[in-house]
Amino acid sequence: MTVTGFTFNAFSENTYVLHDETNQCVIIDPGCYSVSEQTVLKEFIADNNLQVKLLLNTHCHIDHVFGNKFVVDTYQVPFLIHEADLQTLRAVPVYAPSYGFPNYNPAEPSGFLQEGKNISFGNTSLQVLFTPGHAPGHVVFYQEESKVCLGGDVLFQRSIGRTDLPGGNFDTLIQSIQNKLFTLPSEVTVYPGHGPKTTIGEEKQFNPFLRA
Repeated sequence: MTVTGFTFNAFSENTYVLHDETNQCVIIDPGCYSVSEQTVLKEFIADNNLQVKLLLNTHCHIDHVFGNKFVVDTYQVPFLIHEADLQTLRAVPVYAPSYGFPNYNPAEPSGFLQEGKNISFGNTSLQVLFTPGHAPGHVVFYQEESKVCLGGDVLFQRSIGRTDLPGGNFDTLIQSIQNKLFTLPSEVTVYPGHGPKTTIGEEKQFNPFLRA
């Protein structure tokens, strides 16, 4: 499985396209707000002859959902979130204009993610891990063969997701990291929702929020 990342919007959010040798792909957390950002994503998919199969959100804060409607309309694919984040998603149109994003167009999910029910595309299977704390319905996606985790805003390089937003809880976030992410092999690469990639081993050793 190949992971390609793009950094979009004023929040410097990381959008990811996952694809394998079948040229099927999934889009995770499309943060593309402007037409130029949408074009970057669309041209990458076209230039690599990729077939979009799914749209997935790790969670539904504004910076991770700007491009949901664009992806759904362009590729006519299922759009999945965790049901516990539905309220988070539906709140975005209420506050988007006050954040300076009057042109945000919402999209409703077509189904829901559940821990224990894998997501498949091409020859690739993604495990869904429920990791609340930053958002009530936050999930991460783990690909065992590639040793890759698409981590959203749970764990960053030397940091963790903020917990001062509605539905956030510091203790819950720490438990999610300790019980779900830190049980993965140390060599697993974490692709976060913001900033550079890291590994489970590095964060176990150096993350100041998580060292015993």
